[in-house]
Amino acid sequence: MNYEIIGVTVLWTFLYGYIIVASIDFGAGFFNFYSKLTGDDNVISPIIQRYLSPVWEVTNVFFVFFFVGIVGFYPDTAYYYGTTLLIPGSIALILLAIRGSYYAFNSYNKEPKLSWTFLYGGTGLLIPASLSMALVISEGGYIIEEGDGIQLQLEELLFSTYGWSVVFLAIITVLYVSSGFLTFYAARAKDSQALHLVRRWFLIWTLPMLFISQFVFLGLREHNYEHFLRAQDYWYLFGLSLASMGIAVFLIWRKRAFGLAFTMIMLQFAFAFYGYGISKLPYILYPYVDINTAVVNESMAFSLTVVFILGLLLLVPSLVLLMRLFLFDKEYVQGKDNSKY
Repeated sequence: MNYEIIGVTVLWTFLYGYIIVASIDFGAGFFNFYSKLTGDDNVISPIIQRYLSPVWEVTNVFFVFFFVGIVGFYPDTAYYYGTTLLIPGSIALILLAIRGSYYAFNSYNKEPKLSWTFLYGGTGLLIPASLSMALVISEGGYIIEEGDGIQLQLEELLFSTYGWSVVFLAIITVLYVSSGFLTFYAARAKDSQALHLVRRWFLIWTLPMLFISQFVFLGLREHNYEHFLRAQDYWYLFGLSLASMGIAVFLIWRKRAFGLAFTMIMLQFAFAFYGYGISKLPYILYPYVDINTAVVNESMAFSLTVVFILGLLLLVPSLVLLMRLFLFDKEYVQGKDNSKY
């Protein structure tokens, strides 16, 4: 059995889950801050708080599974990424600490200060931007392996067109996915004012999402032409992604089937994300980490595969249960059951 393929598929699924859940969480924090600046917080903040209250604790579970799994399956990633991600990783940890402290301050103050809300909303955009550096570096060209270790070409990374396109893609993804979910959530809450507001936000971020996606592909062509050619072999996955986006935008524009619209948004990113991942194989870090040569021994790979499949089978139903008990409970979503806050 090819445990390398099974292992990387499970890990990629954890990362996909993190991207969706974290995008909703990060974007909701930013929109909460933005609504306070525009004076719309009385309209949208109750909806956002009802979402964040039960969910924020589980957002990083997907990422922890992915991080532990990638090091467990492919130990070489710890060697290469451990050095190269020291700066962006440290920045992300600091931002996560700031974001986490917001909940502590917020829980002890009935009227949180605007500065705290600003830090919470700002980190929601900066964290995905810093974490996206891992995907940029994985395309190769930014690392030099010498006799005494690994050296990150920081200047080339900072002035990389492809790198900045991925950073902006991460930020726009957060705003696009989050506004799409909040549109669905406001519709479930039967809050027409909030629905009108977040629906407008979603439609605003639709064109930037479309343009930055195309720009990333152009950047990939210039940076890693070999990967760009392999991605063209899976054009149908990217075509399905574009079609899913079109259906989602049409439904939300026409104010219909908001639940189906958000499902289309998830499919949009699923097709694009798995298309990108498949075309990237067999490399995790080009050209140093190859899943066919960097994997641990077969017995350990089997054990890790079983453990992480069981973890996935446990985590997904738990998240579904959380949504049914809290997020989509009829009284809770409409703010009628205060005991669940």
